[in-house]
Amino acid sequence: QVQLVESGGAWVQAGGSLRLSCAASGRTFGTYCMGWFRQAPGKEREFVAAISRSGARSYYADSVNGRFTISRDNDKNTANLQMNSLKPEDTALYYCAADSSAILHIAARRYDYWGQGTQVTVSS
Repeated sequence: QVQLVESGGAWVQAGGSLRLSCAASGRTFGTYCMGWFRQAPGKEREFVAAISRSGARSYYADSVNGRFTISRDNDKNTANLQMNSLKPEDTALYYCAADSSAILHIAARRYDYWGQGTQVTVSS
């Protein structure tokens, strides 16, 4: 089992940057693919990015591709999401999630563990 805690959410102006972090407990962090999702008020949770167990592979939603970068540090049990060129439509509660399979999934139901989320607000 793994516990996830997100941090780094904040209020930022459009065009700005933020770096979200996800700290994981346990010794098996490297056996999980990690994903970032977000949920805006009144909308369904949506996939943002995912990274493989080793960090060699990543995948992004079209809406963030080229602006966001997912990374991980298995020695520090952390997964990060660097967000640049932020837009008001990026405003949401951002969650990190862990998937015990070796496949990069975009469906939230594939992920086994979730953090509580960190709020990102982008003003125009």
